[in-house]
Amino acid sequence: MTSVLFVCTRNSCRSQMAEGWARHLHAAWLEAASAGSEPYRVDPLAIRVMAEVGIDISGQRSKSVGEFEGTPMDHVFTLCADAHGNCPVWLGGGAVVHHGFDDPQRLPASGASEAETLASYRRVRDEIGAWVQSAVGSLNRG
Repeated sequence: MTSVLFVCTRNSCRSQMAEGWARHLHAAWLEAASAGSEPYRVDPLAIRVMAEVGIDISGQRSKSVGEFEGTPMDHVFTLCADAHGNCPVWLGGGAVVHHGFDDPQRLPASGASEAETLASYRRVRDEIGAWVQSAVGSLNRG
């Protein structure tokens, strides 16, 4: 099994989506986890939009990168600039690779409608899904 860790600051949305996508698309050969430098909780809207595509992340929890200290990882992916800046070297092995995504929690303007907010989450969900399908999927061929 190849092990990957997806890291975002709060381990609330993007990294949770990536973990869910990875488990859904590549469970046969990939062991996926996610964590954050300042974990908070799994974003309810992330849970909602992932459920729309048949992926249940409601059982996932927000975790600290400290929980994985000393755990060997083949690949560590930072998904936001803050996490990348705070995680330049991974002490559990594995190279750190950055691939940033917009934060859907910050995209809607103040006073955005629910439809506009959900559209932001869906766009980021789909971008992460495509990336996990191709870039993370290519690890199985490499």
